Amino acid sequence: MTEPMLVIDDLSVSFRQDGRDTVAVDHVSLDIGKGETVALVGESGSGKSVTALSVLKLLPYPAAHHPSGRVLFNGDDLLDSDESDLRAVRGGDISMIFQEPMSSLNPLHTVERQINEMLKLHRGMSDTGARERTLELLNQVGIREPEKRLASYPHQLSGGQRQRVMIAMALANEPELLIADEPTTALDVTVQAQILKLLKELQRERGMAMLFITHDLGIVRKMADRVCVMTGGKIVEQGPTEQIFTAPEHDYTKHLLAAEPKGEPPRADTTADIVVEAENLKVWFPIKRGVFRRTVGHIKAVDGVDLTIRRGQTLGVVGESGSGKTTLGLALLRLISSDGGIVYLGDRIDDRSFKQMRPLRRHMQVVFQDPYGSLSPRMTVADIVAEGLRVHHGALTPEERDRRVVVALEEVGIDPATRDRYPHEFSGGQRQRIAIARAMVLEPEFVMLDEPTSALDMSVQAQVVDLLRALQRRHDLAYLFISHDLKVVRALANDVIVLRAGEVVEAGSAEQIFDHPQTDYTKALMAAAFRLETAPEGVVSQ
Repeated sequence: MTEPMLVIDDLSVSFRQDGRDTVAVDHVSLDIGKGETVALVGESGSGKSVTALSVLKLLPYPAAHHPSGRVLFNGDDLLDSDESDLRAVRGGDISMIFQEPMSSLNPLHTVERQINEMLKLHRGMSDTGARERTLELLNQVGIREPEKRLASYPHQLSGGQRQRVMIAMALANEPELLIADEPTTALDVTVQAQILKLLKELQRERGMAMLFITHDLGIVRKMADRVCVMTGGKIVEQGPTEQIFTAPEHDYTKHLLAAEPKGEPPRADTTADIVVEAENLKVWFPIKRGVFRRTVGHIKAVDGVDLTIRRGQTLGVVGESGSGKTTLGLALLRLISSDGGIVYLGDRIDDRSFKQMRPLRRHMQVVFQDPYGSLSPRMTVADIVAEGLRVHHGALTPEERDRRVVVALEEVGIDPATRDRYPHEFSGGQRQRIAIARAMVLEPEFVMLDEPTSALDMSVQAQVVDLLRALQRRHDLAYLFISHDLKVVRALANDVIVLRAGEVVEAGSAEQIFDHPQTDYTKALMAAAFRLETAPEGVVSQ
């Protein structure tokens, strides 16, 4: 038996706040061998990410401290290492893919500069060599036309593209150990399959070890050699992957394996009033070049889309990152400019100005993908939920406003007694419920849901899907549901449109799209999502 590459031995982590210690990781032990993948699974707040961040001493010291434990990498205790030794290890011998690419990438630096920095710092590459290696990495992780993306800043990329850049940075220096914290959360199913295949190939070629943190148990079963199950800061069960999945012993493990969005959407009335309708909708972004910034072409983000959404109906929108899903939703809400007809409750709104749209805003709401970024950290939950009421119902007294906030929070399962707290004091699932309450407090007719479950673990996903279905039944809501998680779409959508490069490649009832897909592209999405077979050759984006 060879010695493990990484040994986490009796690790504890506490956070000091207001003079008191809160235990986040409680006497955790695990090891990872060369070329092995160990998955760390558990719900939000279980201690997974804190354990991973401890390996490279990336926690906010001195607020965080280790009452006990060692982290041995090739025999050296990283917890006892000084900063100069750790800098050589971070990004070189050990790399990390962080969960939040928007907050992990530098917003002031281009993609090229951020990846080049890794290569120059750890491998001493020249500008030319670093550029060539950067292009190679972007190709590997599935960024199309990487030469055009080198000069892009993070805000100019989709969520999936940002995650792929993070993965490229982590793989740049061919690390011995890769810590992957939810590495495929923001990725569509085909790119997810491509990235997982790439990671497997790199393991075989280089003997790279992986600590894989995820809430997607389908990925765990496919990727991991061993599984460690965490809850309440402790590892309650660990063992070979197949054993954990086929014969779990701990009740919490059984609960995790049973947690998955289930059920069917409320049956839609095909004669109900049409809430939102679009005809030949287009969103083209100009490509400008030269000193005089002349338009030399267009990026066709949405190109000739037709759709109809009725009361009580959910229209699911699926497709790869960059296919135009979010752009389509923003155009329907008139938050970005577009061409083509948009009709809301029988009235044309595509020619209305921002000021003319304002009275309609309370009827057309949105729940964004990232509950971390969409809730102001400087406002209490009560103020966040009441903000729309102040704008659209200015005649309400403070007491009436507070009463409506309480009702909205109760409806989404948040204790109203906590409404004076701030977003950082809530878990990811609770923050997403708060974002839903903010939208629902205005009693809208139409809600755009942009990847509302992608940042959530499986059991919380199921709860949010159940909540959205209950709200839809109660209020006869029309939903536009954007997601790359086809299992969630199946549980929520009545009808589905499949987007690729801004165009609808297939549309129909959810049952028809999921059970009898017609195009190769849709078949590839289904194969990647449900692990039915290998995606057809040439369909998965490169």
